[in-house]
Amino acid sequence: MKLLLVEDSERLRRSLCQGLIGAGFVVDDAGDGVTALGFLDGFEYDLVVLDLMLPRLDGLGVLRALAERRQRPRVLVLSARDQVADRIQALDAGADDYLIKPFSFDELVARLHALARRPQQAQSPQLQLGTLVVDPRAHTAEVNGEPLPLTPRELATLTLLLRHRGRVFSRADILERTAGSDTGASDRSVEVLIFGLRRKLAGVGLDELVQTRRGAGYLIP
Repeated sequence: MKLLLVEDSERLRRSLCQGLIGAGFVVDDAGDGVTALGFLDGFEYDLVVLDLMLPRLDGLGVLRALAERRQRPRVLVLSARDQVADRIQALDAGADDYLIKPFSFDELVARLHALARRPQQAQSPQLQLGTLVVDPRAHTAEVNGEPLPLTPRELATLTLLLRHRGRVFSRADILERTAGSDTGASDRSVEVLIFGLRRKLAGVGLDELVQTRRGAGYLIP
């Protein structure tokens, strides 16, 4: 698999390049967003590991440029930004996964392999399933053209499950993506979150949308 690593820390970039090559990836690397787009314009990649805090053009700028393309590589954001707003912003901009620094290298490789296994398809700014339409950029959800009032965490959870249909997310996964590390929330709060989301979906006839896999988590099949 061919991978583009975009990281402005030369020390970390070299270390990651060495490790990823050792893990079987073919790796190009860039230290800023403009150089990264140059690589992406000239070569095809299966995966991108992308820092957010980059010189010349930040990671969100790279994501927005990729979002305009019909076909694009899977993108894993690797960032020290650990707030919920940062994660949601990156996912809304088109990131496929988000890993916070400091991180386990083994987990990084496992997530990259998981991304590579997903079927590639054209990316759309909107997520649609039947009568349900979610627009991550506008932070809105509609059913049959009527607004579906969701809290920010409910919308973030629905967006996550829709964007990765068929993938089971544990309570810890959902908590990591919808609540900041300083909120004091526990993964038990995800049960309350899912209950509220399901109740609102049931109110518009989508009571079977979010499903449970006992002992594993939640998904939209």
